[in-house]
Amino acid sequence: MQFLKLITSNYIINVGFVSWCVAQILKTLFAFIKYKTFIPERLVGAGGMPSSHTALVVSITIAMAKLEGFSSPLFALSMAFAAVVIYDAMGVRRAAGEQAKVLNKMIFSFKDISKIFDYLNEEIEEEYDETTENITEHKELKEFLGHTPLEVLGGAIVGILVSSLMPIV
Repeated sequence: MQFLKLITSNYIINVGFVSWCVAQILKTLFAFIKYKTFIPERLVGAGGMPSSHTALVVSITIAMAKLEGFSSPLFALSMAFAAVVIYDAMGVRRAAGEQAKVLNKMIFSFKDISKIFDYLNEEIEEEYDETTENITEHKELKEFLGHTPLEVLGGAIVGILVSSLMPIV
């Protein structure tokens, strides 16, 4: 119980956590509106609108500025941390998500081609099955990894709003 009290007494952690939760709930609602079905993975998953990673780091950065001031080394550190996370979300993770889309298309197209072998002859089919056993059990790669600039902007707005509205306790 003492640990819970200690954690919830930290303004920076509270602001970050609330921002992340708000972004994840919005992400789930937007997915529900778009796909007309509840997707539980959106409550905790990466990618999508708004970026919860961006909301988290932006809110922490704003909260740090409120507590320590803009000239504080802690604010500078949180600003640098936010820049790295945002760059990663739009760059490396987005590229990985795009590659996952291409790989998924390739692998599932390749599986469809295997149906053609059924009509050709059994010899080719047997050889194909022996060399591609792992492909027939392929698990689809996650494509929601990174963010578009608009999704990052949405996360930044959530982070700014939450950190601006939460009073320092």
